[in-house]
Amino acid sequence: MVQKVYVTYNEIHKLCQASAERILNDFQPNLIIAIGGGGYVPARILRSFLKRPGTPNIPIQAIGLSLYESLGTDGPVEEPGTKVTRTQWLDLSSLEMSNLIGKNILIVDEVDDTRTTLEYAVRELEKDVETARKQSGKGAQRTCFSIFVVHNKDKPKRGHLPTAMIEEQRYLAAKTVGDVWICYPWEATDIDEHDKLAESQPS
Repeated sequence: MVQKVYVTYNEIHKLCQASAERILNDFQPNLIIAIGGGGYVPARILRSFLKRPGTPNIPIQAIGLSLYESLGTDGPVEEPGTKVTRTQWLDLSSLEMSNLIGKNILIVDEVDDTRTTLEYAVRELEKDVETARKQSGKGAQRTCFSIFVVHNKDKPKRGHLPTAMIEEQRYLAAKTVGDVWICYPWEATDIDEHDKLAESQPS
């Protein structure tokens, strides 16, 4: 039986706070891209801790990615979490994409499970930004992507991140956990019950 771990808003808040200094010093993001739906709340919390006096808030943009698993019996059963589907993406025809060129971009998600979603997000964003750079004629400006996740599951990964991203340590997990089922507060339909379960579980 898979172990469930209940996480509270308080814990998420503190994990984001504890990670902010390293993100500011090492990643220096100009823009946050939140992967929906789990990355929305951590991205917004994190932004408050990344704001420096006298500077504007770091903008947040959003993309939506879903991992689908086929459970039908009429066809081949797909392995869980192997197919990434876009539910929301940046508008490639607008200034939205050209504004990413030459920026330090922080991708935020709640959990790095199989790494499939993160691999897809980085690969597709890098490809789209490179297309936009060529179309804009902005020369060789480098767009640098980094990743922040609240939790990393310590398990073999199906997805892979660019070698340069790993070597340059542009990946940060606030906390590494075992291969457990993490129950996030924004998924709860009864937040009081969720918090009680979180309080009663072993430390």
